[in-house]
Amino acid sequence: MMTSKRNHYHQTAPDVFKAMYALEQTQAAFPLENSLRELIKVRASQLNGCALCLDMHSADALKQGESARRLLALGAWEDAPFFTERERAALLWTDTLTLLPQRHASDAVYAEVAAQFGEREIAELTLAIVTINAWNRFGVGFAMQPAQ
Repeated sequence: MMTSKRNHYHQTAPDVFKAMYALEQTQAAFPLENSLRELIKVRASQLNGCALCLDMHSADALKQGESARRLLALGAWEDAPFFTERERAALLWTDTLTLLPQRHASDAVYAEVAAQFGEREIAELTLAIVTINAWNRFGVGFAMQPAQ
């Protein structure tokens, strides 16, 4: 567990937080399913090791009716039978863009995503993934922890 004292960026640089919040509000207004949006947030936060975001978005997903079983299986989504083809495509895109240096965004992966999402939806899905990855970098970079 990280115990170092780090910058509270939202206090020391409120314009940075304001810009992030605007990005969050923009992507939240897209018509993507909330359940899908929360799966994306939890999955990216798992990959990035952001304890704060994992805690927050797992709790949000549960409040919105997501099952604990599916959340627990999210780390093995490729092998778990609990996810729809649309969710699998979104999780594949999430893994691909979150782990971009390792995974690359190949035409084959894009084709799998495009089989489930229209062109505008892919752009909106991408912004949702970009947004949670940005929040994760603030959370991890500033060693933000969930409340106990």
